[in-house]
Amino acid sequence: MDMGRQSALCLAFSVVIIALFAMAYAVSGITLRQRFWISAVPLFILENICMALLHNWLPDAPRLTHLDSVQLSAVHNRLVFDGLAVVISVVLGYTGLVVVSIAESRRRLRLELDKAVLDTELAAAREIQRLMVPEELPPTPGYAIESIYRPAAQVGGDFFQVIPLGGRQTLVVIGDVSGKGLSAAMIVSMLIGMLHTISRISQDPAQILAELNCRLFERKHGGFVTCLAVRLDPSGRVVLANAGHLPPWLNGVEIAFAGSLPLSLLASSAPEQVTLELSQDDRLTLITDGVVEARDAQGALFGFDRTQALMNQETSPLVLAESAIHHGQDDDLTVISILRTA
Repeated sequence: MDMGRQSALCLAFSVVIIALFAMAYAVSGITLRQRFWISAVPLFILENICMALLHNWLPDAPRLTHLDSVQLSAVHNRLVFDGLAVVISVVLGYTGLVVVSIAESRRRLRLELDKAVLDTELAAAREIQRLMVPEELPPTPGYAIESIYRPAAQVGGDFFQVIPLGGRQTLVVIGDVSGKGLSAAMIVSMLIGMLHTISRISQDPAQILAELNCRLFERKHGGFVTCLAVRLDPSGRVVLANAGHLPPWLNGVEIAFAGSLPLSLLASSAPEQVTLELSQDDRLTLITDGVVEARDAQGALFGFDRTQALMNQETSPLVLAESAIHHGQDDDLTVISILRTA
């Protein structure tokens, strides 16, 4: 456009400045995407300032009015040089565009493949957890059991099981694996398999938790598990063993338990065991910490007071869980209600 009046040094600097700003536009566009205009406008202003300073430092040669043969040859050579420079710049620009497009396509394909793999793993974990968390509870002589389970993510770390034992007894287990997501779900599936195996050997809740602790500690999965095991006898006798879990509630009053460590922290552990005698219409409620630790937008916890108030109203597990979820679910939550019916 300057008909060869721009100095070669000015032309070189112009190409460098334009290339640098082109890369800046590309990077900001990839990074900000729909909000690219936030950086595009300042970059455009800065580019024009740089070009103006460059032309002020290296001004164009004066316009020629008459050309002799030597000057005409020089102008011709310069126009050829400028034309070649433009062609090279265009080729390099399109080459850069192709390289960036290929790299971005590969990156997106890699992300989509990773997402597909993750979705497949999550679907498998959800299916495993669906099979492991009972949808229909087995009949329990002398009791009516209700349950509700709500994971915070697609898969969770809470678990519970209702396992029929010999002599018309029933084992109810509720627990919480540290962590969330896929790894916690895998630990849950392993725990439930262990529970069913151990319950065939022993019917004592404390011994069941102790054996479960030994097996978990041997695997050293890097976390811990809180667990509460309850054995229901048809006579109304209830035996409870607790390993670091929230104590159960009897008729809206928390049952006192001495401190006990969660599973998988020590090689040997002796969970505390308590025996109760339930009368007709007595209600035993088991919860995980996702209920009391539900948090609203202001950071206020759902807390034990709200939980106890709802239990005193003989609220069903569904109502208690939905109240905590409506307050602001922050973790997996599980509620189990055991009502003595005879």
